[in-house]
Amino acid sequence: MRQVFSTVVCTVISLMLIVLSLRYVTDFWILTFFYSLQLHIALGCIVVMLLHLLLIRRNGYAFLLLAVSLFIAAHSLVMLREPTGTAVPAEAAPVYKLMSFNILSENFENGSHIADMVIASGADVVYIFEAAPLETELARISAAYPYRIGCGAGTDTCDLLLLSKTPILQQKVESLSDLRRDRFAMADIELGGQIVHFAAAHLSKPYFDDYHMEELRFVAKYLREVQGPLILGGDFNSASIAPDMQKFLRRSKLSTASMEPATWPIVAGRAGIAIDHIYARQPLALKSVNRIDDAYGSNHYGLISEFVLNNR
Repeated sequence: MRQVFSTVVCTVISLMLIVLSLRYVTDFWILTFFYSLQLHIALGCIVVMLLHLLLIRRNGYAFLLLAVSLFIAAHSLVMLREPTGTAVPAEAAPVYKLMSFNILSENFENGSHIADMVIASGADVVYIFEAAPLETELARISAAYPYRIGCGAGTDTCDLLLLSKTPILQQKVESLSDLRRDRFAMADIELGGQIVHFAAAHLSKPYFDDYHMEELRFVAKYLREVQGPLILGGDFNSASIAPDMQKFLRRSKLSTASMEPATWPIVAGRAGIAIDHIYARQPLALKSVNRIDDAYGSNHYGLISEFVLNNR
């Protein structure tokens, strides 16, 4: 009986590790969601194999599975730390703030509370995704953020909303794919005498065929066309360690805070996955990226980031 149980456990763990290891061979879109869970799955495999070795059987194959699990977990941690940006100068000032939050399109009962939070946040620029619950709150939000893209300003949709305290000098709104409209925006805003490129993106889920990969290529194309300080935020529906995200970050020369805060699912709290991100490109440097403690009825936690502009 012990032999049978050992065989079943090792077979299941082997299959999980094979799925995770395929990232080193091919980038298959249907597995992207599992790659976002790579650290979680690898840690689970480590626990199971340790229990197997302690309680069931000790054999060479079980030790091999444990070693592979440890390698994949270690590689996940390395990738989570890789996108860290350049150090922020000790005397860098002033500090600016960006908020990015997918508030959930049917979350109308919390629209007024989210509007209160946005107004009180002190953020210089705010990205809101699935913004329909704020449509009736725009009049009072505009007192704090008189400049915007979305919800009637540059679009006839109320999905992506970009709010700014200072004038938007140039703007661009695009559809990332034929799945949904107006889910990418760029705005040039002057801060501290420099033009900063603010980009907001809401990508499709990674298991919708290969749309996620194609949309990342679309965003990368636009980012390559601009020079100077750039900050990108949004709901990417994928962790930074997923293969297509890793390629995107390298090609776009983007970085983020080390060990990004988990934003989904909210029931998992800090043990969840970081699928909402704020990335930056030099000479802009992120000072911090933190999670908004309250989800305000959304299925995502929002993010708020402090950043500085390094000397030109």
